[in-house]
Amino acid sequence: MTDFTALDHPIWSALTTAHRSLAVSRGLATRYPADVSPLAALSEPTVEAFADLRALVGAGETVALFTSAAPDVPDEWVVLRSRLIDQMVCRDVVESAAIDAVQLRQSDVPDMLALTSVTEPGPFLPDTIRMGRYIGVRSPDGRLMAMAGLRLSLEGFVEISAVCTDPEFRGRGLSRALVVSLAREIFGQGRIPFLHVKTENMARIVYEKVGFAIRRAVYLTVITPR
Repeated sequence: MTDFTALDHPIWSALTTAHRSLAVSRGLATRYPADVSPLAALSEPTVEAFADLRALVGAGETVALFTSAAPDVPDEWVVLRSRLIDQMVCRDVVESAAIDAVQLRQSDVPDMLALTSVTEPGPFLPDTIRMGRYIGVRSPDGRLMAMAGLRLSLEGFVEISAVCTDPEFRGRGLSRALVVSLAREIFGQGRIPFLHVKTENMARIVYEKVGFAIRRAVYLTVITPR
């Protein structure tokens, strides 16, 4: 039976295992570099751990936590957002139409940033591409129509993220095909795909249709130093 407990604290699990090379750490806290991702984690949400995190976060900077329970955030921080989101896992992906996807590289980042700024799938920064492999589909005239990629990487699991399609090209099944392609790739590594989505996001229906199911709700807490 698969042990899913690492997904209760996925950012900590990633930065202390498969993504250790990207970790910026101090004591009981760790985070991704500021130009890679705002995601950060605590070994436990204690006052001491938040103090260690404060040493890693610059004035005016924002970081985001995924936790299994709502953290008690010390007064030294301002909570900008706190809400539950759905964590979904896939045990078997369904068939999907073949898609002519290409790997996106550093030279594609300007187009990726433009697409994510329009579609807002979640934070995507100039160096987010360092977190994993991103793929996309371009139109005949070269426009980036859709993209998706691999974000959190931990032992036994890989997160699919930044799933988005330009509004002009929606309704063609591009996001679905990209998610299926990435899920198959993850299964090929002997790992399990997972993702995070807001409950009200209609993309959740697409994920369910390709084989994802809600595992649990996790807390998203976005904070900045006071």
